[in-house]
Amino acid sequence: MIDLWFLIIAFLWTGYFVLEGFDFGVGLLAPFVSRTREEHRQALTTIGPVWDGNEVWLITAVGAMFAAFPAWYAGMFSSFYLPVVLVLVGLIVRGVGLEWRGKVDNPVWCDLGIVVGSALPAFLWGSIFADMLYGSAAAALVGGLFSLAVCVLHGAVFLALKTDGAVRLRARRFALAASAVALPVAVLALSRMDNVAPALMAVAALAAAVVLIWRRREGWAFTATAGAIALTAVAVFTELAPMPLPGLTLEAAASGPYTLTMMTWVGLIALPFILVYQGWTYWVFRKRVAVTA
Repeated sequence: MIDLWFLIIAFLWTGYFVLEGFDFGVGLLAPFVSRTREEHRQALTTIGPVWDGNEVWLITAVGAMFAAFPAWYAGMFSSFYLPVVLVLVGLIVRGVGLEWRGKVDNPVWCDLGIVVGSALPAFLWGSIFADMLYGSAAAALVGGLFSLAVCVLHGAVFLALKTDGAVRLRARRFALAASAVALPVAVLALSRMDNVAPALMAVAALAAAVVLIWRRREGWAFTATAGAIALTAVAVFTELAPMPLPGLTLEAAASGPYTLTMMTWVGLIALPFILVYQGWTYWVFRKRVAVTA
């Protein structure tokens, strides 16, 4: 049960990073790929139906940690109290900006909130997990730059996939530019991983995404950037598996067998419905977003 719930939590975090990764990237890039208010609205509309649903993955991952591994939950969120609070502030500011933008005459402050609220979590989650692995400020900085650069690339590819016209062309150019930063930072960030295979595959997936976006194969490029994020998460959680925090093993951090058993039954019932519902949402809103007056 302990290993099963660690895998479930790793899966939930991976889903969060893959889905919120392009949310963050779109929020950061929207002002830069747009020249008019209509184009700005077009860019943000690509994430409009899904961004709040993507955040549910974070809530579920943290809730599962609290129930299955309370000592890990307590240690992680107390050790990284300030960056986690800043993440929450960023998510709140971004959510307010996205919700209010269409309800005010001058949305400049909403747009600023969306950019800042996207940049903070994109950088800080990478810093937190890098610090958990290596325990140094330098590693935290590199991890934050890596996650930020990959989110920008992931978001640019998503914009190129989901829009048409001028925004699509600019998003493709931003994706190529972001890859010039993301690839070398990825090599630097992942070079210390003990689990070499997923780390190398993540770098290879990022390189493949560059080729694919250059060839205007946005769908496959998005698959590649999503795969790179997922493979990075596999490498990270593989290293965390024996000891998620210094001096704390999974066995010592876990709840009792009865709690884990009850959680398993609840998860088996609820998780398939959640996955099917979110998959249906993406299917309904699968078409490209055009400029609207």
